[in-house]
Amino acid sequence: MAVYGGIQAHELERWLNALTNAAYDRRCPLSKVHGGNARARTARQDLLHLAHAFRSGERIRDDVAADLGRWCQYYLTEAEWFVLVGGRKSAAQSKLSSVSDDDALDVLYHHRVG
Repeated sequence: MAVYGGIQAHELERWLNALTNAAYDRRCPLSKVHGGNARARTARQDLLHLAHAFRSGERIRDDVAADLGRWCQYYLTEAEWFVLVGGRKSAAQSKLSSVSDDDALDVLYHHRVG
């Protein structure tokens, strides 16, 4: 079982689908992962590699879930993670983010897993 905020091996397919959809949704913050276009391309490539390794049977579910947890730690902000697991941004997070960040997180909410 992977443990970045609760990603579990039996939920792996749902997480892979949600993150892949969010990473290619141009309205989402994941389409422009923090650090620019090159980092966003690398994030998408890493995510697709994990999905392929799982779906092709190259790697076992638990290992891919652990790697996906590390992917989330590396590429997602705390606010993005919180939205994906099914929560809403707290008042403190709303105060810290700009209006465009709020809009992007609202779009990300449509890709949530939890």
